[in-house]
Amino acid sequence: MLRIGVMGSGGIISKHIGHLAGRKDAGIVALCDVDPKRIKATNDAFFKNHPVKGYSTAKEMYGKGKLDAVIIATPHTLHYEHAMQALKAGCHVFLEKPMTTSSKDARKLAKRAEETQKIIAIGYNTACSRAFRYLRQLIQTEKMGKLEMVTGFLSQNWMKLTAGLWRQDPTLSGGGQAYDSGAHIMNSLLWSVGSEPETVFALLDNKGCAVDINSVMSVRFANGVLANITVSGNCATDGTHMAFIFENGLVEIDGWGGGWIKVRAKDVDSEIPADIKELFPIINFVEAIQGKAEVAATAKNGIDHSLLMDCIYASARTGKPITASNLKR
Repeated sequence: MLRIGVMGSGGIISKHIGHLAGRKDAGIVALCDVDPKRIKATNDAFFKNHPVKGYSTAKEMYGKGKLDAVIIATPHTLHYEHAMQALKAGCHVFLEKPMTTSSKDARKLAKRAEETQKIIAIGYNTACSRAFRYLRQLIQTEKMGKLEMVTGFLSQNWMKLTAGLWRQDPTLSGGGQAYDSGAHIMNSLLWSVGSEPETVFALLDNKGCAVDINSVMSVRFANGVLANITVSGNCATDGTHMAFIFENGLVEIDGWGGGWIKVRAKDVDSEIPADIKELFPIINFVEAIQGKAEVAATAKNGIDHSLLMDCIYASARTGKPITASNLKR
């Protein structure tokens, strides 16, 4: 059985625990958190009959837990340190989004994973969604001609819901709504287009907070695709929509997780082919370790996302378009 530990015993891991429940080939055997109350709450909620061992430090967990893999669900700016610790301890790594808050750090992690022959998977919804996997198939096969443009938005009441929490502390979050919930629509864009950002121009509004709340960004990708994304963190109504504009048609889709898709093109069906299956990120991770599957959201996806965010924040600081290659030097 694959022995999996957890760094950061907050509410986000509940979905992974649910998907692993009852499996004989993998399970969570260790919880690590600086707050023992969170470890207890997780044990009470999911492991009441057979509590999982809790640890207060990563060093202790890796020293005693005999782990094969770890789920990292700590605040964003801690991801690099915690993932590097896990790789050095010989573990495969599942990182909640974002991979890191620096593209340089993301590349370092990817290099270390390659050197140690360990898997890194990123917890993005997009790569596991049937709708987005169908969309990417349409893009790659050019069944509707070449993809030329993408537009989309995400709205949430994020500013009020995260007030006073670590998500609005830039030393822990690395950024605001664009880096938090915005990571979903950003990865929907990046994973689907399948190209690195080339040029980025962004405008941010912090609404008096320490981090960005509202943002607008325009992107030219290396493959020529143009995109424009709006992220709102001060809207009482949740919403999301993306439109992928091709030479010969249009695809509209739920930008958060591919909950729905509409294909508007001659001789192209909105019905997703039966051979495109829904995946669960943590199960995909387990099966990738076992050699049964390819990683859906790879370290490369995490690097591209971190690079885009580096460009967005650099553009907002300078008021100028940013060439991504300049940040990669």
